Amino acid sequence: MNLVPRFYDVKSGRVIIGAHDVKDLKISSLRKSMALVSQDITIFDDSVAANIAYGTADATDKDIEKAAKAAAASEFIEKMSDGYKTSLGENGVKISGGQKQRIALARAILRNAPILLLDEATSALDNESEKLIQKSLHKFMKDRTVLVIAHRLSTVHDADNIIVLNEGKVVEQGTHQELIKKDGFYARMHKLGFSE
Repeated sequence: MNLVPRFYDVKSGRVIIGAHDVKDLKISSLRKSMALVSQDITIFDDSVAANIAYGTADATDKDIEKAAKAAAASEFIEKMSDGYKTSLGENGVKISGGQKQRIALARAILRNAPILLLDEATSALDNESEKLIQKSLHKFMKDRTVLVIAHRLSTVHDADNIIVLNEGKVVEQGTHQELIKKDGFYARMHKLGFSE
């Protein structure tokens, strides 16, 4: 995940986007073309709206609200004392982990980048919130390149290609249906309830 935006560079092999090696691209233009939602979410001591609009200078209030709705965040935001103008405090101390993730997802949706990187982006959400967000993300992922790291199999169920890791090694690869038919590691995790 960290190799795509060049937080680290590969020691061997290449990371290619389209026909371009990421090392041949300017870091600023590379990172402009992607949105990242990770487990470690940065929330600034600023308003809800400013946190969602971070990195998208031309965002309107309507754009911010639309992104929040798509990320299943609008309901809790509208219940806050000052709505979208509510200050979230340093590192988002005034909101829960799941709410932070929804703010970060709204930020990514608003950014509208062609590449979306999701690193355990729904891990702090309850199942109901995750289902709401999955519906929105499913629409949002259309015509984009999306790289997802997840333990919840429901998060990757519709992926074009699932790479299954066990103890740092690739053990299987394929679509959800192909991996279920193989009746291997992925299928065992699915049967054990990792899908929820």
